[in-house]
Amino acid sequence: MRLREPSRLLSLFLAVAGGLVLWTAFPNAGVWPAAFVAIAVLYWSLGRDNAWWNLLIGSLFGMTFFLPHLWWAHESTEAAPWIAISAVEALFLGAFGVLWTWARRAPFLRRRGWRLAAAFAVLYVAVEQWRADVPFGGFPWGRLAWAMVDAPTGRAAWLGGTVAVSLLVAFAGVLLALAVAALVRAVRRRAPRDGGRAVGALALGVAVAVVPLVLPLPTSASAGPVETPEGNEVYDAGSDLAEDGTLWAGAVQGDVGEPGLGAFANRAEVLNNHLEGTYTLAEDFAGELDVVLWPENGSDLDPQTTPDVARGLDAAATAVGAPILVGAQEFPESGGRYNVSLLWQAGSGVIGRYAKQHPAPFGEYIPMRSFLRLLSDQVDRVTTDMIAGVNPPYVDVPSRLGQGGYRMGTIICFEVAYDEIIRDAVLSGAEVLVIPTNNASFGFTAESTQQLAMSRMQAMTTGRAAVQISTVGVSGVITPDGTVVRRTGLFTDDVFVANLPLRSSITPAVAAGYWPGWVVGGLAFVLVVAGVVGGIRARRGRVRAEAAAAVDGAAETLTR
Repeated sequence: MRLREPSRLLSLFLAVAGGLVLWTAFPNAGVWPAAFVAIAVLYWSLGRDNAWWNLLIGSLFGMTFFLPHLWWAHESTEAAPWIAISAVEALFLGAFGVLWTWARRAPFLRRRGWRLAAAFAVLYVAVEQWRADVPFGGFPWGRLAWAMVDAPTGRAAWLGGTVAVSLLVAFAGVLLALAVAALVRAVRRRAPRDGGRAVGALALGVAVAVVPLVLPLPTSASAGPVETPEGNEVYDAGSDLAEDGTLWAGAVQGDVGEPGLGAFANRAEVLNNHLEGTYTLAEDFAGELDVVLWPENGSDLDPQTTPDVARGLDAAATAVGAPILVGAQEFPESGGRYNVSLLWQAGSGVIGRYAKQHPAPFGEYIPMRSFLRLLSDQVDRVTTDMIAGVNPPYVDVPSRLGQGGYRMGTIICFEVAYDEIIRDAVLSGAEVLVIPTNNASFGFTAESTQQLAMSRMQAMTTGRAAVQISTVGVSGVITPDGTVVRRTGLFTDDVFVANLPLRSSITPAVAAGYWPGWVVGGLAFVLVVAGVVGGIRARRGRVRAEAAAAVDGAAETLTR
């Protein structure tokens, strides 16, 4: 069920086209069916049995995808870092092209339609998983799963996380390719049998893509905007799904002034914007909130060492009658800095703290600084390298009613892309997720909406309501099934209040832990080994056959 080997020119065209098609599947275009088409095109483009050629084809597919997908990196720095990170990520797809060339030589995969599709999907997702882990802790941007938040396929996150979603997308995409191949053959040969194969492959692909609809994700009947008796609007994130009560959270998107400057450029202005937003909440909701959420870098000045900031936080927290989750920077005497979320209570100071576990390489710290400076002076924009925190990703919020407290998962900015951090938060007892982020450096690009898609996927994976709160947007309130009930615009100041269901049940995806990734990686290793061994045996068989044919030819010549 395969098209014949494509020409080199056609392979190049398909690689470029496929990468661009995949880009349209992600925000801001968000045409999620394009992901299936892109995988089908990638499968066709890798049709030649040459590992070096497929290294080029996979890398080209990756570059045409990652360059526009990661355009925000250009917006925040310059061309060289943007091209470099895109090239590194594209090389993983190039490596996939090589591994796929070897793996499909396994005897049990030769011309075996659905087996080929399954093997391709396993290998693709294994490489995707490795890309999320290495180098420097990996970079999971561009996973197939992130494009599926609005698709039926995305619901598989509840069962097996991003690994399961990406597997289904890749499997269905190759089935689409096989269906088209069979259809083309049926038309050319006028063969009804191939037409039947096309229908069968397409039907299986559609079934794979939509079967997650039957999964029992927690779906709310109450979610959406709600008007209070006083006429104020609040946002219900699925209070009817609560297992341990609800958390009333105010959120402040303070903005940073001029787009593109970033929060660090306007320290006092950014801090004052978020203080003013907190006072705005206090006008209508004083004493009615459990916590007020600020974004990452809502205060770049550490209130623990800056008395003026501490007094400002005390006054704002007193006015609103709730502790404030403050994004700040800590500079220990030993050097470096921590990116922290501090839960600040009036009169007590810090009563909860989380330090970012996974600083972003090249954005928050610079590996190999002296070498990379030779390539771009942008490395010197990060003057103080960030240190990885080691504390678990949550803070405990005391109940305003004096009835115990609530555990809130705190995942800072890019950490939302790392499944293990979110999973650790939930396994540590987090009943709701909060993602403070600072998107001020990325302008009006798709970075913030890409991040919102990840937050939505993590809500589905964990069965937890979530709030993404940004300095400049996009901020959002998300139900446990990934539905957005409130979304802000970019580079605007905004405040909102959300009623978040507190949930303690564990989804199958969270219970599975690292196993889906480990299983996929193990299967990929087996496939590649089987393919290499099968290729060696086939090559030896051809050599023997050629030698035997030569001997027979020589014997025939001698007998004449």
